[in-house]
Amino acid sequence: MTHVVTLSAPNAQDCMALAEIELCGELMIAASAADEERLSPDRIDEVLDVRGAESWASVPRQAARRG
Repeated sequence: MTHVVTLSAPNAQDCMALAEIELCGELMIAASAADEERLSPDRIDEVLDVRGAESWASVPRQAARRG
């Protein structure tokens, strides 16, 4: 007996997961090409193509959370 796998149309969760995976991949590529040990918050913003930093002013950056 042959089993056939059917793929359903992607839902919102699938699309979000794929977007997160793509962003993580971009960060890994940038980190592997970086000369420094860690990516700076500004470099992370650049890699993730964050625009309108003023609207993100209320969101704490990772460095600020580490103390």
